[in-house]
Amino acid sequence: MPAIERARGWASSLAVYLEYRTIIMLLLGFSSGLPFLLVFSTLSAWLREAGISRTDIGLMSYVGLAYTIKFLWAPVIDHLHLPLLNRLLGKRRAWMLLAQLVAAGALVGLASSDPATSLTPVVLFALVLAFASATQDISIDAWRIEAASDEKQGAMAAVYQLGYRIALIASGAGALYIAEGVSWHSAYLAMAALMGVGIAAALFAPRVAEAEAPAIGEEALENFARRHRIEGRAQRIVTFLYRAVVAPFVDFFQRYGWWALVLLALIGLYRVPDFVMGVMANPLYIDLGFELSTIATVVKLYGIWMTIGGALIGGIVTARIGVLPSLLLGAIAATGTNLIFVWLAFQGADPVALAVTISIENFSGGFAGTCLIAYMSSLVNHEFAATQYALFSSAFALPGKLLGGLSGVMVDGFSASPSLVGPIAAAAPHLTAQTAGYVPFFVSTALMGVPAILLILLVMKVRPGPAEKQPNHPVHEAA
Repeated sequence: MPAIERARGWASSLAVYLEYRTIIMLLLGFSSGLPFLLVFSTLSAWLREAGISRTDIGLMSYVGLAYTIKFLWAPVIDHLHLPLLNRLLGKRRAWMLLAQLVAAGALVGLASSDPATSLTPVVLFALVLAFASATQDISIDAWRIEAASDEKQGAMAAVYQLGYRIALIASGAGALYIAEGVSWHSAYLAMAALMGVGIAAALFAPRVAEAEAPAIGEEALENFARRHRIEGRAQRIVTFLYRAVVAPFVDFFQRYGWWALVLLALIGLYRVPDFVMGVMANPLYIDLGFELSTIATVVKLYGIWMTIGGALIGGIVTARIGVLPSLLLGAIAATGTNLIFVWLAFQGADPVALAVTISIENFSGGFAGTCLIAYMSSLVNHEFAATQYALFSSAFALPGKLLGGLSGVMVDGFSASPSLVGPIAAAAPHLTAQTAGYVPFFVSTALMGVPAILLILLVMKVRPGPAEKQPNHPVHEAA
């Protein structure tokens, strides 16, 4: 009987993956992941092939700051109702649909641009795409939190990641294959058409009850309004801004005190090595002499499955040994594996060496990413899940994006130092003075991971936590 009961338990757990909302989440995950590479590595490959300098490519990565600062407008999306669309679809799906339509339009704009002729339209359309994509992420995260109860959030997150990674294959390997076989313009037009998957998912997603944030510190706000004679419409505006913008942050800092700054620093520094390294990865492959089809197959196709494998193992390890120990393992792995690119630079355009590099790097990146998501989720108060998770996801990307924009400057700076790159080029005849600059660059990105490791050790020793565990909140259908 115990064996039968265990089997029934497993069957019940797996059944959630066949539920309608879970399938919708898979499609929304695809829509969320599709634009990401199209403003990062895929775009950098197009720019490099068009003859754009590595410094300009590095600076172009700053358009991705939209993902980093999305917490600034997440409260607005959390509270503002779009006219007409809100009545038809509900707040979350209305914002999803608007963001997806804007993203598709931006991709069409990129398809009609030519970076070799003028970089300005590419920058503008990439910026619009990044902001629309970040807005879509905020609304999808909020819908996910409100569409399923706590015990089903793991399954929702799992299928979201699966859809996201499939989209990375499409926008990475798929776009490169189309670019090599047809043109870059056709590749971006195809990606614009694929945004239709998310649009359909937003239209067919079930409408769910949308939580309202609780009142925190509003007695002080009322006293402030009375003292300064703020009444009527002005008082309603002040109250809206407080609930939308201030309350989520007040809650977080009330629960963790000054340790909140340490936790945000840990989150912000955790993926710095990967963000800084990632901007220059595709330029490295191209400068070493790899063909686009090889990059597409090994990096964008095979590499995605290695990332998925690392993410799944990360989930198992997190469940077995806990969030903080697995977070430490992920930080060590992600930091150390940056050095594998030094080895690749010495190997040259060897497809086997590229496959080994991508296996190690992507597996460790997937592992570390899962550990970080688990840790950020453990810090969230469910009453402010959308805004606080946007804060954490923005904080984890901000330092890396800021430094990543200077990655091309770093490589070019190292390459311009004969005393530094001379011995490296002499040791590897296939490396020129320009390509030898990648070696000290990747050593530098590995060292950038040390502060996060030290902060994790500090948090593991002290283990700061909220005064009270936040209650679970059941999810109900919208009326």
